[in-house]
Order: sequence, then structure tokens, then C-alpha cells
Amino acid sequence: GPRHRSDYDGVQIGVITYAYRSMPMSPNCTLGHVLGSGLGTIELMNGDLERDAGAPFSDKVPWKLSKEENAAVTRWRKTADMGRFAEIRRRYQDAGVDVHIVKFGGIGGLEDWETDYCFKVAQAMGARAITREIPDPKNFAAFEASAKKLATFTKKYGIKVAFHNHLQINAKTYDGPLLDWYPNFMINFDIGHYTAANEDSGLDFVKKYRDRIFSIHVKDRTSKARGQQNLAFGQGDTPLTGLFALLKKERLDVPCDIELEYKIPEGSNAVKEVGICNAYCKARCV
Repeated sequence: GPRHRSDYDGVQIGVITYAYRSMPMSPNCTLGHVLGSGLGTIELMNGDLERDAGAPFSDKVPWKLSKEENAAVTRWRKTADMGRFAEIRRRYQDAGVDVHIVKFGGIGGLEDWETDYCFKVAQAMGARAITREIPDPKNFAAFEASAKKLATFTKKYGIKVAFHNHLQINAKTYDGPLLDWYPNFMINFDIGHYTAANEDSGLDFVKKYRDRIFSIHVKDRTSKARGQQNLAFGQGDTPLTGLFALLKKERLDVPCDIELEYKIPEGSNAVKEVGICNAYCKARCV
């Protein structure tokens, strides 16, 4: 049977909580947003999670924090109570929401104690992976020492690290050494960004790396020739219908997370729009 409320005939549709960045920030608001969009599985941004656990995030999204504010969060992490995360996980579980990924964008560039903290938090939430941006594909060598260190933590905790892309990857990027360094290194494939950056099909990419793709970000972007725009689902060039058909046909167990990037229409909000994206995906899965 279905694993959660937005498992559509074996295709897991969820959301990265970054999609709700335009909503007012307050502790414990994220779960309500996810439920409001009708979803049952998520990639949880560390800011949304740590705010609920009492981190001093003010009302800003983490990437807009000043140096001082960032330092305060780091200090808070030193003594953060893991029991708070266990409570948050229970709250999500009781609501029927599975956290498959926690996103810690800085992972791989942190001191060992802080890396350990990130993995402990992911473990407490029951996440199976931590996501971050792919290191510069033109210079993987610069990341090798960090990668080796990161690998020791993925081994210790049994939690994967999945690399996210914007426009900087192509069909051959992952032929490089990154995935070879450690079997627990995976891909968090953004098929929308891929479509905007490359002429070839994102579906071929999924077929090629099927064993190393942990999750997929779904959004609809136009090609380079059509301006690389972010549009409502169904209006761009991203092969979303083909993606869901492929996942079903090949029985690929890869969570797909909606990432809301297009301009929210007048009178709507992120919760409503993610709900519309969810309905679009569902209609193409069942």
C-alpha cells in the first residue's frame, strides 16, 4: 500500500521546505504548511528544523543572517538538546509526515564537532540523507580532503550525503571522482535546473545514474533557448510527465520533492501553490 498521503501509485511526491520561504517565519509553522499542501514526505531545511528546536534564527531565513547571527547559531549548536529534535520528529510522525532528508548546506565545510551535530540531528529526525550543493565540478580535487572526512561520518551514522545541482552540471559531471570516493555519496538531482542548463534530456540522466540518485527536485524551467524561466508546472520544458512515467515503469524508489521557484500569483501563497504543484504531479502518477 501507499507509504504516506502523497505516495501516488509508488511515486513519492513531497516538498523541500525551502518552498515555504515566503511564508511568515515562526516556530512550528513548517509542519502546518506541509499538511496544508497535502504532502506526506519532505526534505527539511535546517533553518526550519533548528528554529523549532530553539535556535536563534530571528525571523530571517538562514541565508540572510549576518555574520554575528550565524555565530550565535553555531554557539547554540554546541549545546543543542537532541531531545528537542526527537520531540519534533514525533510531531511530524504523528501528523503522518516522513522526513527523508535534512538539508545542511554547509556540511563538508564545518569543524568536526559541528559535522557530527548535523549527522546527529539527521539521525534524530529519521532522515536517510543530508543534502548540500555539489562542490565545484571544475575542481573536485579541492574538495577531496573534505570528502574523505565526510565519508567517515556517513559510515558512522549510515546516513548518505546527496549533492544538489543548479546549472553547473551536465551528463558527464558525475563521471568524475565525486561518487567514486564513497558509496554513500549520492545525487539530489534537480531536473528543472538540468533542463535549463543542458540540451540533452534529464530523463537520460536519471536512467544513467539511477543507482546513485537519492532524490529529485521537481520544478518546471524552460530551456536555455527559451530563457531558463521558472514557470508553473506544465508550462516549461522540464519533462515532468516523462519523469513520473519513468519512475513508475522502472519502479525507482526515488522521492520527488516540489521546489517552488516560480512567481507566486497575486492572491495566492506558497502553501496553495505547492498544493497546486502536488495536484499536477498526482494527476500524472495515478
